[in-house]
Amino acid sequence: MEMDSVKKLVYGAFMMALVTIGTMVIQIPTPATKGYINVGDSFIFFTAALFGPIMGGVAGGLGSSLADLLSGYAYWAPWTLVIKGLEGVLVGILYKGNKEYLKILSLIIGALWMVLGYYIAGGIMYGFKASLVDVPSNLIQGFASIIIGYLLIKVLIPLVVKTR
Repeated sequence: MEMDSVKKLVYGAFMMALVTIGTMVIQIPTPATKGYINVGDSFIFFTAALFGPIMGGVAGGLGSSLADLLSGYAYWAPWTLVIKGLEGVLVGILYKGNKEYLKILSLIIGALWMVLGYYIAGGIMYGFKASLVDVPSNLIQGFASIIIGYLLIKVLIPLVVKTR
């Protein structure tokens, strides 16, 4: 295994751990679908912006679903793997270029995908009426994660890039 591969593996594992911890540190239960609000999306956004769609998808999907498993929400883990994995891929693909509004738009698209994904998953598991009750809390989660994620990106990415 060459050094670049080892570095990527270590960075990927570290980012996945950050997503897991970010997802677990604040958990506000949502009774309608037996889920929870968290700020783990912030770290998915950060990972996708820094490392791109593959690492964003892997860290987002595995890190978030691991948080579900460790927090007693195992029934959400398969849905989370797909929803948060695609969220990381989407942001990683869209977060590029010099136009700041397009970068912010990529985070908004990622957050809206998360809301839609959990609405569909909750609808399948508990009925779409019950799942609709959680949409506002997921929108709050998404909006808060956009703000936190954007701040992480703006503050930490320049530091990370300087140390390479």
